[in-house]
Amino acid sequence: MALIPLLFFLFLTFLFIEFSNRGATTIDTGWGFLPEMGFSFRVDGLSLIFGMLISGIGTLVLGYSSFYMAKYKGQERFFTYLLLFMGAMLGLVFSDNLMALFIFWELTSITSFFLIGFNHHDEKSRQAALQALLLTALGGLCLLFATIMIGHTGGSYNLSELYSKELHLGSHANYLLILGLVVVAAATKSAQFPFHFWLPGAMQAPTPVSAYLHSATMVNAGIFLLLRLNPVLGATLTWKASLIGIGGITMFLGAFFSLGQKDLKRILAFTTISALGTMVLLIGMDTVDSIKAALVFFIVHALYKGGLFMVAGIIEKSTGTRDISKLGGLLKHLPVTSVAGILALVSMAGLPPMLGFIGKELIYDAKIQLPGFSWLVLSLGVAANIMMVAISLLVFYKVFLPRKNRFITLPIHTEKELPNVFLAGPVVLAIIGLGLGLVPGWLEKTIANALFFIQSQTISVKFSLWHGFNQVLVLSIFTVMMGGLLFLLRSPIIRSVKILIGWFDRYHLPVIFAGIINNYLRVAGKQTNRIQHGYHRYYLLTYFVAVFFLILFQFFWSGEDWVTLTELSPISFHFTLILLITSLAAVLAAVARSSLSAILTMGVLGYGIALLYLFFGAVDLAITQFLAETILMVIFVMVIYYLPQFSVLSSKKTHLRDALISGAIGVVVTLVLLKARFLQTEEPISSFFANFSYLKAHGRNIVNVILVDFRALDTLGEITVLALAAGGVFALLKFDKPNKDSGQ
Repeated sequence: MALIPLLFFLFLTFLFIEFSNRGATTIDTGWGFLPEMGFSFRVDGLSLIFGMLISGIGTLVLGYSSFYMAKYKGQERFFTYLLLFMGAMLGLVFSDNLMALFIFWELTSITSFFLIGFNHHDEKSRQAALQALLLTALGGLCLLFATIMIGHTGGSYNLSELYSKELHLGSHANYLLILGLVVVAAATKSAQFPFHFWLPGAMQAPTPVSAYLHSATMVNAGIFLLLRLNPVLGATLTWKASLIGIGGITMFLGAFFSLGQKDLKRILAFTTISALGTMVLLIGMDTVDSIKAALVFFIVHALYKGGLFMVAGIIEKSTGTRDISKLGGLLKHLPVTSVAGILALVSMAGLPPMLGFIGKELIYDAKIQLPGFSWLVLSLGVAANIMMVAISLLVFYKVFLPRKNRFITLPIHTEKELPNVFLAGPVVLAIIGLGLGLVPGWLEKTIANALFFIQSQTISVKFSLWHGFNQVLVLSIFTVMMGGLLFLLRSPIIRSVKILIGWFDRYHLPVIFAGIINNYLRVAGKQTNRIQHGYHRYYLLTYFVAVFFLILFQFFWSGEDWVTLTELSPISFHFTLILLITSLAAVLAAVARSSLSAILTMGVLGYGIALLYLFFGAVDLAITQFLAETILMVIFVMVIYYLPQFSVLSSKKTHLRDALISGAIGVVVTLVLLKARFLQTEEPISSFFANFSYLKAHGRNIVNVILVDFRALDTLGEITVLALAAGGVFALLKFDKPNKDSGQ
């Protein structure tokens, strides 16, 4: 399976080599579900960076999984989900159509739900998967609305067309709404404050999923979205303020909370939150230097975080624990794994000669150059990096170095027992991080190509490991020194952090979120029980009352004329007599105290209505009504013996209520009939049937022609319903009677 992403990675590498600095290729598949949506794909510098990391790290993760998941049940299901997840991410970053991008965006949420909840027998896994799905689904809905608004405003859903028009929505009336929706979508996907809490919970997933999800895929989808829509939405004060604020808070909180963790995967999860906040902050700054730093840091983070998660998985498989307080001396027992992990930690701490050092230098330089709030952004960044240095030293000290009076009693596998495919992932990523740190010029063309599409200008990019002694280097030295000091004073500081975390647990966002969902379900259940109570009479009462007030409002709101009494036709004596008899029958049916009386009076009512049909010339309807009433009367009389007596008669208040509602509905229906004469806005459809029943359908009976020709599909549907009902009755009659002897 790893050959699939490997071939794709090699193909993208070939495209990267062939690309010019301004190269962009659009591939239109020519098909889609809607005219506005086509599955067209765009290959440019930005999509190449993401695509190469998704496919490259995906290859290593699949090879790593072959050993890690060897004893897991449901491996076929796992690898299917992982490949679907990989395909969804690749589709997302290469989509040229915003609607297609949204579909792939949602597919990443769905497939990540299955991956996070892979151990579905564990309640925590199910809760973590559901939590991630609900939050990212919220972001997905926001992205859908934003996509529709961008496509409608720009006149196209294709990014290439929007870019060619140089469309920017900053001055549009709906800009704030569109930007807010996009920010929520990116924040939920990339675990930004206050939606960051789903990411540590996702550690319930198998380690290969964590390694892939944190390094190059799902959590970076929001970062990609912001970079992709930067030419359309960026460069405004609102863009900068919102992203800098959200990113800065997330960057600091992620690093802060990582200090109070003991589980190695949770430590890495919180550092991922901090790194994602850093990237969002850099994108929000929206300068050439900040975007360049964000792109480089994305590569840096993917390399060291993927490697560290794989190392965490190897440690767990080898020792049976991820608790750093129970580990130590692994450099001796697992030398290759330890060296790869140490190199990744060096990169995470931003130390030379790893690529992480260059990334940190670029970040500091971009923050220094930021006008206005440089001091605030720089202070938050330095504080977060100090904590990242401290946590890197802490993991290095507790996991890899031997400690006095600390002996690992858990079973340890020797390095020879670990297959090369298991070690290849962290080793390759560590070597790449080291190689790019020593020869950063390899990244210059990639970053320059991506910057052209984000900043719409050709930008010269030069990277080097040494920039001379300057303000950025001084900040780097200060960060390392303070990080070392924080590590030396770790005991009281970590205790303080844990106390603060305990205080924050009062407002523990996962618990609050779960409480909101549970309360929502509880309230929804109560409302459902209140509305869907199962009493048909109350459904009818609710419907009649609502209709009464709505129609009454419509009467006075429309302001149309009314039919006057002088315009009404005279009523004959026999017609009046029929109306009186049917009205009296209706009243008697309502107040009847026995089943037989109610059935007989309802029969009189039905025959009276049939006579009215006959009086107005509707012979077909009259015959149908006579037959139906006769059959119903016979059936009711035949089974009247088996019907129970009325156990409870309605009270006088109920009679009064029903009489008022019935009378109100009768008045409303009468008013509708009187007013309908003046609401004829088009030619009556009856004239169409009268004119064409014989000419088009060759039938003289207009009603029959309507049923079997003009409304043939309706009639077919009714016949189908009757046939299904008859089939159901026949199936019930075919059942054998219960056998008393058999005990059935």
